[in-house]
Amino acid sequence: MLTINNINVYYGAIHAVKGISLSVEEGEIVTLIGANGAGKSTILNTISGLLRSETGEIVFMGQRISKRPPHKIVGLGLAHVPEGRRVFMQMTVQENLEMGAYVQPGRIDGALESVYGHFPRLKERRKQIAGTLSGGEQQMLAIGRALMSRPRLLMMDEPSMGLAPILVEQIFQIIADLHREGTTILLVEQNARMALSIADRAYVLETGSIILTGTNDELSSSDEIRKAYLGG
Repeated sequence: MLTINNINVYYGAIHAVKGISLSVEEGEIVTLIGANGAGKSTILNTISGLLRSETGEIVFMGQRISKRPPHKIVGLGLAHVPEGRRVFMQMTVQENLEMGAYVQPGRIDGALESVYGHFPRLKERRKQIAGTLSGGEQQMLAIGRALMSRPRLLMMDEPSMGLAPILVEQIFQIIADLHREGTTILLVEQNARMALSIADRAYVLETGSIILTGTNDELSSSDEIRKAYLGG
């Protein structure tokens, strides 16, 4: 579904992503794990068109998207839940969700009902201003807004960041539910234990390079990964 071949991304003189190649097959959950500054978010931002690679190519559903603007990429079926949620704070919950459907022509009632089915809390608060929601509710809204574009591939950047443990479990349960319903997911997550618990495969990044890749079982049983990321 998604193939990335030899991308290199710079912030001025800083070489943030160094020759990264990876793939995501339809129906998978693939996770990128690594410390802060490893390049995980930069990779997602490059896939979604917010940043540009100096080299290589990115192919989604057989189409090269490396030079397409972000809204065209969303229209192809690739949605991005950004780090930090980035909801429209002065707009209502429902207005935020409607913004997520701007690439979908026609009625959006079905998409709204689907999102409200996953997130009953959002339906209860649909007329509430997004800036007054709790952190967990804002994360649900950010995910729901991305789902409004009916993505084939959903990219999620640190969905558990700043949330209480009980909410982290809830968010990961929602990710698992979306996957069971047929959404392919590329997940960036610092909570490596939780990420590996639901992923099919993972790539481990360090200072802009992939240093290890494997299935969740292979990486979970690696002494090196356990010591570095799993606390054991």
